[in-house]
Amino acid sequence: MTESPTQPEPHGTAPLPPARRTTKVAVVGAGAVGATMAYATLMRGAARTVALYDVNAAKVRAEALDLGHGIQFMPMAEVIGSDDIAVCADADVVVVTAGAKQKPGQTRIDLAENTISLVRTMLPALVEVAPHAIFVMVTNPVDIVTYAAGKISGLPPEQLFGSGTVLDSSRLRYLVAHHTGVAVQNVHAYIAGEHGDTEFPLWTSATIGGVPLLEWRGSRSAGPLTAEVRDTMTREVIDSAYRIIEGKGATNYAIALAGSRIIEAVLKDERRVLPVSSLLDGYHGISDICLSVPTVVGRRGAERRLEVPMSDDELVSLRRSAEALQAVARRFGL
Repeated sequence: MTESPTQPEPHGTAPLPPARRTTKVAVVGAGAVGATMAYATLMRGAARTVALYDVNAAKVRAEALDLGHGIQFMPMAEVIGSDDIAVCADADVVVVTAGAKQKPGQTRIDLAENTISLVRTMLPALVEVAPHAIFVMVTNPVDIVTYAAGKISGLPPEQLFGSGTVLDSSRLRYLVAHHTGVAVQNVHAYIAGEHGDTEFPLWTSATIGGVPLLEWRGSRSAGPLTAEVRDTMTREVIDSAYRIIEGKGATNYAIALAGSRIIEAVLKDERRVLPVSSLLDGYHGISDICLSVPTVVGRRGAERRLEVPMSDDELVSLRRSAEALQAVARRFGL
């Protein structure tokens, strides 16, 4: 008589549980941003496997080895590095940090052209090995590169988006917190538009501990957030990257932390509101360009763009950003 499948295994041993699928993040580019992104992802315990891919075999293997030697002091994970794109296979999230290096005298437009050319060569192969991944573009200029990547890959805007102004918004919150003497975690304010010179703060919807920012009355140690104070903060946010690059050559720590936060929002299906850059379709009348607006980010990627209320001046600034980027896109025939 055939044994019932519900009977215990011989010697009282229970059957092995089915293998659990673990999370995998692939970071494309092992330069300052990519290596720090991998480090931040590991330190936050965001993924069980972190794969580094770079065409420089010696560099990428050395970075993976260096990171691997520190696993004892992090949440348990595996680090792999290779110059073979297959290392990215079956990733849940692919973060693209690789891009053309800016040369002396080279304009941002020239940089965009070279980076788009690189993305055009690399992205189809990445989609082939990780077709179900959420793709996060971090390479600058991120809005145009994200727009081009969407055209090149054919992926829906939910599945492919850019890091946008997540870092810029963090910079703004840092400045507001420092001025008001309130913990930065209690400041809710977003930078929208282009990740660049035409970006702008959404002061109308900003709050501090539930108090509308525009109604903040200040304290003994700090005055109110006047228009002059807000303008100074805006300029500092826009100029901060230039100052950091001038002093140390590149920004890497804060953007890596911002990127790892996006990764967590996806892998943990947090549905967190983040100002990522994605393809807009009728957003306040704007379509067919990638810009940063508050967006619900979860396991399906950039799931929903929130039409936050904007003042007339903020709407003008949003359209100015869109027009500036659309002009660049037309120049590249996108």
